[in-house]
Amino acid sequence: MNSKSNNEITRRKFVKTTGAAVAGSMIISPAFSNILNNSSGKKKVALVGTGSRGNSFFGKFLKEEYGDIIEFVGLCDINKGRLEFSKKNIGVDCPTFTDFDEMLNTVDIDLLMVTTVDATHHEFIIKGLNKNIDVVTEKPMTTDEQKCQQILDAQRKSTGNLIMAFNYRYGKVFTKLKEIIETKEIGDLISIDLNWYLNTFHGADYFRRWHGIRDKSGTLLLHKSAHHFDLLNWFIGSDPVEVYANGALEKYGKNNSFRGKNCRSCEHTNKCEFYWDITKKEKYMDLYVANEKYDGYLRDNCLWREEIDIFDKMSVLVKYANNVEVTYSLTTYSPFEGFRIAFNGKDGRLETHEGIPWRNTENEDQSKLHEKEMDNSSHTRIEHKFHEIVTQRNFKDYKRIEFPYVRSGHWGGDKLMFDEIFRGENLKPSLNHAADVRDGSLAVLIGIAARKSIDTGMPIKIADLTDLVPKINKWG
Repeated sequence: MNSKSNNEITRRKFVKTTGAAVAGSMIISPAFSNILNNSSGKKKVALVGTGSRGNSFFGKFLKEEYGDIIEFVGLCDINKGRLEFSKKNIGVDCPTFTDFDEMLNTVDIDLLMVTTVDATHHEFIIKGLNKNIDVVTEKPMTTDEQKCQQILDAQRKSTGNLIMAFNYRYGKVFTKLKEIIETKEIGDLISIDLNWYLNTFHGADYFRRWHGIRDKSGTLLLHKSAHHFDLLNWFIGSDPVEVYANGALEKYGKNNSFRGKNCRSCEHTNKCEFYWDITKKEKYMDLYVANEKYDGYLRDNCLWREEIDIFDKMSVLVKYANNVEVTYSLTTYSPFEGFRIAFNGKDGRLETHEGIPWRNTENEDQSKLHEKEMDNSSHTRIEHKFHEIVTQRNFKDYKRIEFPYVRSGHWGGDKLMFDEIFRGENLKPSLNHAADVRDGSLAVLIGIAARKSIDTGMPIKIADLTDLVPKINKWG
């Protein structure tokens, strides 16, 4: 018998049964004891990389939400114009540096935050660890296996800890999925299908920026998919052992008949569907355009430029040490933004989706979706929609959950991640949200292996890339 009243958990019921518990059940997490045990007053934090993410999440948001327990002691970037803008925008009064070594050698730092171009992450992570400083890095941890090994070696010698900013793990809907998996509602996992869709606003924007160059981003299999690969590793609780992938560049880059220097100076704006007017974004004009003279970086670069050498379509097969198998795909020019994920267990199936237009009750402005995801200012606001989560045990009827929808701040994960890092607070420490150097390594190693597989046409063994030995039980 299937009854909506019996099988559906409404948003009102969810809030009623969980809201009261939140205030009184916050558990202190031991995951970041180095930072939390520092009793010298406010934690001294320094930031290297003052682009958009450094300014927003690791800058202004961090100062506003955690200013009672942290203080900025240094900002570093190779672009002195961006540095000066960032100091004002973040609202800090600290020294600025264009030389990272100078900052590291002259400033007392408890925690270093790395938000530079992906291919340079290893340089700053290693130097921080060599100084026995705790380091938080944006994803991906790095972009190739040699750099990954160098980071692993540095971590083993350091008393500082590398912390991965895997905020997706903390996202409320993903935490709910993890909880359901842990209850064995569908039995032991046997496979996961994950399809991620970037729309023609968000997906296209990667190809305007430095991310379109493999030597800087490692391809989107590293820059974007590291989030997804880490989620998969975390859901499964085991380590990947083998990867096979296909991919190509078939839409962007040299695949168009015309191109320009950048959108502002382009003569094809009247016929280019991807024309983007950066002059309408005041912050980007102040952060990027005003400072092009220092490093030549064009934030509104042409996504048809011939130097683009990353993939714009990707499909990946991953086998895990516990025999779970994953099928994954990333699309970069979908008409809509969202994902589908399904967990197949020995005793049933769990699935959910987001952003599929014909499953929604109302249409969303596709050009604004990524801004909403990145917006930290309303991270606690529960929106009018819900995530539809469905479980079904073999030979039983399905159960449908209407889980409260939060899109802002990476599904609410941004704030929750920093709450654990800086305040030691986590409502569900048994779920192992905190991510370390091993987690960061295994997420990028899937992407590195996938890239190598596409290039060679061969499956790639994870154990052949670094000295990490895949474990059947990630936390065993």
